[in-house]
Formats: sequence, structure tokens, C-alpha cells
Amino acid sequence: MSPISARGFAVASATAVTTVGAVVGVGQGGVAQPLDDAEATASESTLLADLPVGQQAQVQSATLTHQADVQAIAADTTARKSAEESARKQAAKDAVAKQKAAQAAVDKAKADKAAKDAADKAAENDVESTSASGSFPQQASYTVAEVKAIARQIIPSGQFQCFSNIVDHESTWNYQAVNPSSGAYGLVQAYPGSKMSSAGADWRTNPATQIKWGLNYMNDRYGSPCDAWAFWQANGSY
Repeated sequence: MSPISARGFAVASATAVTTVGAVVGVGQGGVAQPLDDAEATASESTLLADLPVGQQAQVQSATLTHQADVQAIAADTTARKSAEESARKQAAKDAVAKQKAAQAAVDKAKADKAAKDAADKAAENDVESTSASGSFPQQASYTVAEVKAIARQIIPSGQFQCFSNIVDHESTWNYQAVNPSSGAYGLVQAYPGSKMSSAGADWRTNPATQIKWGLNYMNDRYGSPCDAWAFWQANGSY
């Protein structure tokens, strides 16, 4: 290979297209020198012309390969930026969706509380109405659900759960429950059961009478059904 051919091959092989229409070549002394489009094209054409056909093909192939690599890198960079932007937008959408879901939960909780407050107020009004009439229509027998419904009308709403906890343990809401050992009777297991006659002569068969007596007993002895339930939890009885 002639000196000019060797030099042409080396310089042409080092030619790289880094951006559209921009070429970076290797000048004399081995220092990279930027060339403008016209100079790069003329220089490359001159150098290639000095090379044998086979070497020209090698140089052109190397140049095309480098161009393809540069384009692939540019495409990867664009794709990565696009993916990052899509991820950012999706994260923003997810944040908005979570905020809306949280607000919906808050709104539902407020609506549920408002409905409960309204129901409690209605129950209190029912209690006041029942207290004014002084009695409940008596039935031949009562289901547990019916007994609980009566209790809800008599016991203040804020105390009902505590009252219910005690009755659950004492009689499981059986208004005719009898303790075979002590003889305690009724929903609240009054001992003796005749104590409940102070609330009504029908204490044996009327759960409303038993509930009224039980409420009065818990209020007088402990302060409230919830105070009575706290005592029960500490002592296993009240």
C-alpha cells in the first residue's frame, strides 16, 4: 500500500458522522479537527479516491456502521426520555386518583356519620315518646330481635352497646332466663327476680319492664350502663 493510500485509509476510517450534516475527522498530527459539511465531503471523497476499491468499501462500511451506532444511541435516548415522561404523567394521574379516592372516603364517612346521627336522634325521639306513654304493648312472647328493638327505644343511644354487652353475658337476651344455681332471673339476671316488680308487676313476662329496671339499677349503682360494663369487665359480674 502506498503512503498516501495508507494515510487515506487511516483518515477515512476515523471519519465519523456525529450529527446530521456534521463530520469529525482526524487531521495531520493525529489531532481531531471539526470539519464543516463541504470540507468533510470533499476531504472524504478525495481520500476514498486514493484507496483501492476494496479498501474504499471497508472505509464506507465502517462509516455506515458508525452512523448506525450514532442513530441507535439517539433513538435510545429519545425512547428513554419518552418513557420517563410517560412515567411522570402516569405518576401524576395516580396521585390525583388517590387524592380523589381519599376525598371520597372522607365524604362517605361524613355521610355515614350524618345518617347515624339522624338515626340516633330518631331513636331518642322514640324513647321520649315511649317514656311519655309510659308502657309498651305486651305480647305473648318475644324474639331476641324484638327484645333488642325494645331496648334500643329505652336505653340512650350512647349507652346501648354497654347495656347490650352485659345482657349478652348475663342472659343472651332471653327475658325468661333463670340461673339454676342462684335463681337470678331475666335479661339482666336480677337476684331475686322479684326485685324487678318495682318497675312493673309483669316483670316475669315483659322484657320492657326488665329493661327499665335494669337501666335504673345500672344508673343508681354504677352511674350508667357503660360504668356497669366497666365494672363487669374488671370483676366478671356486676
